[in-house]
Amino acid sequence: MTRVQVLYWQEIPSLLRATAEDGTQVSRQLPDWFQQEIDRVAMEQGLVGSDAYLEQWHWAEPEERDGAANDALDALESELLTAHRAGTPPPPAGPHR
Repeated sequence: MTRVQVLYWQEIPSLLRATAEDGTQVSRQLPDWFQQEIDRVAMEQGLVGSDAYLEQWHWAEPEERDGAANDALDALESELLTAHRAGTPPPPAGPHR
């Protein structure tokens, strides 16, 4: 089993992290669109360059996935990209930390 987590800014995903059973971690940045959307929303909310901007970052609760770390990240990234293309919001980010 591999444990995966998503780093969110508010409800927008940004970074994926997988931890294999042996403790090895692999991280992956989502495509540029996600960061551009974060920047756009932050500007709309007047949060750019503020502590309030930084306070919006949070990790979702870990989720167990079958397979190797890179395979688990591939599947998770595919799910997030499919949700983006369909115009649906990404999966819930879980409680803020």
